[in-house]
Amino acid sequence: MIRHFSADFIIPVSGGPIKDGIVSVDDTGRVVNLAGSEDPGAGTIKRFKGIIVPGFVNTHCHLELSHLAGKIPGGNGLIPFLSAVMAKRTADHRDILEAMELADKAMQENGIVAVGDISNNSLSKTIKRESPIHYHTFVEFIGFDPQNAEAILNRSIEILKEFEPLPASLAPHAPYSVSKALLKLLRKNTTGSYKLTSMHNQESDEENKLYRYKTGKYIDFYKSLNLNIDFFKPHARNSIQSLLPLFSSEQRILLVHNTFTNLKDIYFARRMDQDVHWCFCPKANLYLEKKLPVIEMFLSENFNITLGTDSLASNDKLCILSELKTIKKYFPSLSFTETIPWATLNGAKFLGVDDKYGSIEKGKTPGLNLISNTEGLELTALSHVRKLV
Repeated sequence: MIRHFSADFIIPVSGGPIKDGIVSVDDTGRVVNLAGSEDPGAGTIKRFKGIIVPGFVNTHCHLELSHLAGKIPGGNGLIPFLSAVMAKRTADHRDILEAMELADKAMQENGIVAVGDISNNSLSKTIKRESPIHYHTFVEFIGFDPQNAEAILNRSIEILKEFEPLPASLAPHAPYSVSKALLKLLRKNTTGSYKLTSMHNQESDEENKLYRYKTGKYIDFYKSLNLNIDFFKPHARNSIQSLLPLFSSEQRILLVHNTFTNLKDIYFARRMDQDVHWCFCPKANLYLEKKLPVIEMFLSENFNITLGTDSLASNDKLCILSELKTIKKYFPSLSFTETIPWATLNGAKFLGVDDKYGSIEKGKTPGLNLISNTEGLELTALSHVRKLV
């Protein structure tokens, strides 16, 4: 059976907004037609106030931290947050699984159709296998001491195999938590779908202080972990400029957060001519550091920008519309037609699933979301998402 949906506007993302447009889908959710209001063959049409957009793509999530919802106070900075996560993340597997299942269902209800998820173990495999959401798992590895690099990567590869046949690849955690030796080993694991990788980047200015001068709060953090970092030498430049050259040119790299990324870093990434994508998680950035990336800086270089929710340890909900509304609040000059690709097609392109998701086009199964309480083509503080398909 073909169903027909119409709204004040349809934003297909692959093209401009269609006023009073009509989108038709079959029982599988496949788009069979997209037309203007004059289309005579639509039949019975469900009409809505608001904007119809494709299903959302969340390129950065930590499903396995869902049991930490509401357990870590915000506003204290990244390093205290990391310490709290390490202290509290261990829990009964049943509690972790139950929290992940609820988080997965919440993302479905919030119109999310595809997720790039960070995992340190394979506990989430069953949920991902049974969910209608498309998951690409980034098996995260952590190890700042270069002496342990080979053992750490081998263990991550074992976890990666446990996720088969689901889409998965390897991902370094962050510049302050992975050694150059680990990144060099990662270069050897970039064939096929493994070429996708993700790394937290410049979430705190302490990261840049560490790399530029070997000073700042990370020095005390390593001492608290009894980690001797005599091997580490300052680079006299920011973290991303130090590490990006270590990635393979074949890798598709998602740099996440970028709260303290500056214009020189962005220009550096452009000069490297690598396949770099930038992911913003604005609500988590405000929760942890009370600061946002200077998003306008990233626009001039025409990089692919995506959005993420981070985890329920650093966010009150896993909702991409909430991230879009936060961007609208703090960057009012950015229109919804500019930012909606970040939440849909750009993420699908990064994950390599834009043949199915990310835009309302004939033959695709992108999911359909209705955004209500809008003003023309703009979001408001009261805008709400409802999953239609």
